[in-house]
Amino acid sequence: MKKITTLLLISLAAYSLEAQTLIQAYKNRADQVSQTNVTTLLQEFQTLGVKTTGSAANTNTLNWLKAKYQSYGYTTSQITEDPFTFGNNINSKNLIITKTGTTYPNIYVIICGHYDTIMGPGVSDNGSGTSIILEAARILRNIPTEYSVKFIHFSGEEQGLQGSAHYADNVVFQNNVRQLNIKLVFNIDQVGGKITNNNNAIKCESDQDGLAGNNAQSLAITQQLANCTALYSPLQTVMSNTYSSDYVPFEQNGDIITGFYENTRSFNEHTVNDTFANVDPTYVFNVGKAAVGALQHFAVASTSLLGTSEAPVHALESVKVYPNPAKDVLNIELPESIKKFRVEITDLSGRLLITKENETKINVSDLTGGAYLCTVKTGDTTAVRKIIIEK
Repeated sequence: MKKITTLLLISLAAYSLEAQTLIQAYKNRADQVSQTNVTTLLQEFQTLGVKTTGSAANTNTLNWLKAKYQSYGYTTSQITEDPFTFGNNINSKNLIITKTGTTYPNIYVIICGHYDTIMGPGVSDNGSGTSIILEAARILRNIPTEYSVKFIHFSGEEQGLQGSAHYADNVVFQNNVRQLNIKLVFNIDQVGGKITNNNNAIKCESDQDGLAGNNAQSLAITQQLANCTALYSPLQTVMSNTYSSDYVPFEQNGDIITGFYENTRSFNEHTVNDTFANVDPTYVFNVGKAAVGALQHFAVASTSLLGTSEAPVHALESVKVYPNPAKDVLNIELPESIKKFRVEITDLSGRLLITKENETKINVSDLTGGAYLCTVKTGDTTAVRKIIIEK
């Protein structure tokens, strides 16, 4: 049952489906999502192991997340933990990072996803969402937003939304009294795709359970999410319904929710096959661009370019490696300005297999079928791409 509360009074007009237009500053920031960063984050998430709620690996992942935010420049006062206990004395923590808004500091846009897993390392479910939230926080740290933003990493999702339910019922609400005014909750769960799928679309999820009076607002917000996806990423959009992820406890308390979920389902979730070898980092990268564009729209980020920190990412980020999958020859396409570079191909354990200098056609015919990493280096700049060799 929904809690009886005085909700934030945002009129339906504020959620209208009026046309959105591209904002250049938003696009510049969305374009700062780094394929190399995304790939590295997914790999690091895998190395942290099976992150069952309450396990040592789960705690290690929490600490890894905190270290990332500290490296991005977030202060101790911005980083808080929300401990919770459930079941047979299982203990874990949610991680919350708060970026204060300039105009509405006490009204929050939440972007969230879970970091716990079940059987495998969970690189898609939900290392993908975790990586995107980290990239969004990195890019937007110094960007003024009218609304405050909370970047939240939940634990206990796989055991029945334990972490998000605790936060919604004990932090957002205390003794059935609302403590936080929430503009909307934007959840990202399992957007890793599968390397062999056609990953050209993303599901945009809205609350249509018929039980609340906020379904129209959720649908309107989700249409805005789809609009932002079209404006700031190459992905197509598919409208879908919310289902059993960390936005549900917020929806049950009357908040407006939306979310991303992979369109072509990988079916590797909750298995030992949910590994880096089976996800599509380019898909995660594209969903990340859409998420950064949408988060700026929802939080009303500054539309002014704020200096050199908002310059487009380095030229190597536009490198193209194709075909993918490849069989005998791998082509490297770089900006014309880059004349000297090094190409390294390694297996997923980091073992170096091929090294070439200033060559744009790499013979990979001796490699066995499987997943590899192609690293292109020039000076102190690096770009990493995951490739598949088919035999």
